[in-house]
Amino acid sequence: MGLPYSYRVLQGSADTADNPNDGGPEFAEVFVIVWIGSMIVTLNSKLLGGNISFFQSVCVLGYCLLPTTVALIVCRIILLMKQSTLLFVIRFVVTMVGFGWATFASMVFLGDSQPAGRKALAVYPMFLFYFIISWLVISHS
Repeated sequence: MGLPYSYRVLQGSADTADNPNDGGPEFAEVFVIVWIGSMIVTLNSKLLGGNISFFQSVCVLGYCLLPTTVALIVCRIILLMKQSTLLFVIRFVVTMVGFGWATFASMVFLGDSQPAGRKALAVYPMFLFYFIISWLVISHS
């Protein structure tokens, strides 16, 4: 009898238990990347003189992951089809749209809390944070 679908999505399937290099990132890995990345971006924002609280910043970064999550769901549906170059291009475009949307949304929220001359310094770590998450989305095949 197979494992429940929710277990396979969050923890990997029984097929990947024999060879962990076959599967994508597991729930704990993504959870740690998101939390550590959020803390680093938030700490950077605070050190640059931002006037937003630590927990507000972490919450905004988490909420702004929604477009990337939607891109992940669309990419997972596309992965159910027979793979081709066209489908990879579609997955890439969907992932980049989610990445751009997430970066823009967090920039709107957190960029306004930064002093005028330091906005670029605050946006760059957010860009890298969402880029890493988007890389996980597109590289999972």
